Amino acid sequence: MFAKAFRVKSNTAIKGSDRRKLRADVTAAFPTLGTDQASELIPGKEELNVVKLYAHKGDAVTVYMSGGNPILFELEKNLYPTVYTLWSYPDLLPAFTTWPLVLDKLVGGADLMLPGVVVPPTGLPEVQQGDLCAIALVGNRAPVAIGVAAMSTAQMLASGLKGKGFSVLHTYQDHLWKSGDKSSPPAIAPLAVNPTDSNEEKVDLSLQGNLSCLTLEGEEENRKVHHPEASEDTSSGAQSQDCVDGKPLQEQMDELLHQCFLHALKSRVKKADLPLLTSTLLGSHMFSCCPKGQQLDIKKSSYKKLSKFLQHMQQEQIVQIKELSKGVESIVAVDWRHPRITSFVIPEPSLTSQTVQEGSREQPYHPPDIKSLYCVPANMTQLFQESGHKKGNALEGSEVRRIIIDYAKKNNLVDADNRNLVKLDPILCDCILEKNEQHVVMKLPWDCLLTRCLQNMQPAYQVTFPGQEPILKKGKLCPIDITLAQKACNKKVTVVRNLETYGLDPCSVAAALQLRCQASTIVSPAPGAKDSLQVQIQGNQIHHLGQLLLAGVIDWSLVTRGNYLVCERPAE
Repeated sequence: MFAKAFRVKSNTAIKGSDRRKLRADVTAAFPTLGTDQASELIPGKEELNVVKLYAHKGDAVTVYMSGGNPILFELEKNLYPTVYTLWSYPDLLPAFTTWPLVLDKLVGGADLMLPGVVVPPTGLPEVQQGDLCAIALVGNRAPVAIGVAAMSTAQMLASGLKGKGFSVLHTYQDHLWKSGDKSSPPAIAPLAVNPTDSNEEKVDLSLQGNLSCLTLEGEEENRKVHHPEASEDTSSGAQSQDCVDGKPLQEQMDELLHQCFLHALKSRVKKADLPLLTSTLLGSHMFSCCPKGQQLDIKKSSYKKLSKFLQHMQQEQIVQIKELSKGVESIVAVDWRHPRITSFVIPEPSLTSQTVQEGSREQPYHPPDIKSLYCVPANMTQLFQESGHKKGNALEGSEVRRIIIDYAKKNNLVDADNRNLVKLDPILCDCILEKNEQHVVMKLPWDCLLTRCLQNMQPAYQVTFPGQEPILKKGKLCPIDITLAQKACNKKVTVVRNLETYGLDPCSVAAALQLRCQASTIVSPAPGAKDSLQVQIQGNQIHHLGQLLLAGVIDWSLVTRGNYLVCERPAE
């Protein structure tokens, strides 16, 4: 729709009443978007413009701009998110995956044909004909296009993945995207999946050489890229994952959700804790009540959202929920005499589950050994050469002190009248004195001498991971940096940097945080840092992130790759 330039008819600031109506329309159009998220997307006070335009084919479109970016567009009274919005809320729509080389075709105005769809191990998302869907590329969940499903998932599989799959409305790099800040898609880690049965290995995803099957609507699509039996295997494989031990996974997740909820109320939440933020109930209490080896994921339950689950608990008169501040819900009362709480038996820790969880780690957790070092600079080589050290050699602070003390004593520089002072010879003067001090300062106390020597040396550090050779790096050791930032659309995000130094894989930490905080995460290049990534978590998650790093509670059953180490922030 926006493959070619459009014509702008008007651009005006939105009215207060229209802003509230738009927020209500967004909530109705996208039920998976919570109240808080809808308020973040359509902020109450930030600048929000309404742009009316005509697409190159004559369609009348209304675009909503926030923070300089288009966030939504309306066509024939239907609301659609832009890629800018989907990068902040990547789970807003069911997502299908295609190959990176296909993107140029989509940007050029092509629809997405089914032979270009990659079937993941978990199978295709369940959609109906006419449903709005997101389209992402292999290896990155950040959507690059949105489109309308031309058929249901069942029809797609029945067709052998042939024919038109999606009518594409908007893409990354089209003219609607160019009306914003023209930022690139962030790197969002694919969702972790469990290993599937061997039948799924039969799926032929070798589409790289068959991109000619992706054509404009009406062109030929006669190239076969999927074996019929592979589609059957993929379908059956996906169905097998919906049921474990004869019980549907959704039913199992519902039971686990109720168990963690009742466990938290009975053993962790006290009357003095009320009112209690619902997000705190989940992050600080319910997750810690989850049995070892199991994963609490509300999105896999029948409730889908915490707010909906708590509404059911309120209907059962177990808890009372109120919105004490705008868009933020809290538990204000708990009926601890309710039969469901009094009859609930706190489960005993399972030795088997603990054994399974421990066995899932590639190796026991051991923190790295980190040493602060000092490299000998060129102007201090004479001071250290008597001890056998050359320019660039890295020394520990204690070793530097010993060398300087030995040098002073060997050269009779300790003041005879006051042994707390050291006389400065020409070598020490060149090493530690400023030009204006050269003929003024003749003696220094021991502590001042040692401090100046260390300050004039080049900082370095050595990191030794268990079972690995030490790694020497020059420069100051950067601590894990956690900051709370506020974006132009008035939403808060938590950003964490410098994970790689401590052996933490940003993509895998993001996956663990996504489940722990029940919030979307984005991994992107860290500004001003070479070959370094940062993790961005939606909302204020400093408390949860601090607990995760300091207490070493990364769930190894959720995170299956990378070399994980949890380190306290070094003292500055």
